Amino acid sequence: MNENELSKMIIGCAIEVHKQLGPGLLESAYQECMYYELKQIGLKVQKKNQCQSFTRK
Repeated sequence: MNENELSKMIIGCAIEVHKQLGPGLLESAYQECMYYELKQIGLKVQKKNQCQSFTRK
């Protein structure tokens, strides 16, 4: 699979998720649905990792 084919699959999933859920939800709702859809089409995906950031005062 090349980059164009992979991009087409991912964008297709994103469009489908947006069609089904519509606008206005929290980002986390879209993330969960994208994760599910990408797994359904056979892609190996990971959920977003949390990391802490620190700033100086």
